[in-house]
Amino acid sequence: MENKQTMKAVIATKYGTPEVLEIKEVRKPIPEDTEVLIRIYATTVHRGDVRMRKFDVPRAFWIPARLILGIRKLKNAILGMEIAGEIVSIGKDVSLFKNGDKVFASTFWTGFGGYAEYVTMPEEGALVLKPTNMSFEEAAVIPAGGITTLGVIRQANIQSGQKVLIYGASGSVGTFAVQLAKSLGAEVTGVCSTTNLELVKSLGADKVLDYTKDDFALSDETYDVVFDAVDKLPSKQGKKALKESGVYLNIDKASDKIKKKDGRFLLRDLKELIEAGKLNAVIDRTYTLDQIVEAHRYVDAGHKKGNVAVTVTTE
Repeated sequence: MENKQTMKAVIATKYGTPEVLEIKEVRKPIPEDTEVLIRIYATTVHRGDVRMRKFDVPRAFWIPARLILGIRKLKNAILGMEIAGEIVSIGKDVSLFKNGDKVFASTFWTGFGGYAEYVTMPEEGALVLKPTNMSFEEAAVIPAGGITTLGVIRQANIQSGQKVLIYGASGSVGTFAVQLAKSLGAEVTGVCSTTNLELVKSLGADKVLDYTKDDFALSDETYDVVFDAVDKLPSKQGKKALKESGVYLNIDKASDKIKKKDGRFLLRDLKELIEAGKLNAVIDRTYTLDQIVEAHRYVDAGHKKGNVAVTVTTE
């Protein structure tokens, strides 16, 4: 049992630039009967954290979004939607985990909280034992993007030998998508910028296209699946490259079909793929929690490759 009553956390004081994030001492959470308390070793700066911090919401949804997220500032002031750490306390009715278990998790459905030294989670949340062949930083970058990508990829029912094009193949979702499509036996074409061609090749892509030079929609090549992994591809352009019975996927629209109850099972499947050597973490940069403002600035710039990890504390 951890005796410390407070913890260090990053608080979003209002909506705005990375500078609205401040490190403060706050009360450490106490797990309820069916919850576990996790000491966080690593978290990330995910696209979702950045969008919530600066209230990046389409104008048509401003009013409902403010009511849900918070009027002048976030109701859940501690961001961080994916974590890796160790269980240090459990509620009296917890049976799935024990103290000392090393875990990784998505806190997306449970109020976030990854930018802190500790967080509580329900034992039946998107919480799974950490892959044995990953560091805490590597494991932390898997849950949010990995769950989303695997959930979306499965909607296409990809079969071995099919041709899959992934637009935005060097981002967080894209790097997962390339590897997951390859694990299903697909022939994968990745579309990215010039500087990221080698990275996408190293993940297993059979072909890579430089979007600054090549317009795949003007080619005669057609695909069974076209996956826009960054929500930047005009749907008309993407669908033009589909076979007659092909499937077009947009990450933002298709991810809406992934429900809270799916999270734990998708994360469990990701762990199996990782331990089988079929899925690796792609980390662009690693920061410390004290560097969270700098980390958000970097992600804001829009040029990250894969994921940005944040070391919260060490073992």
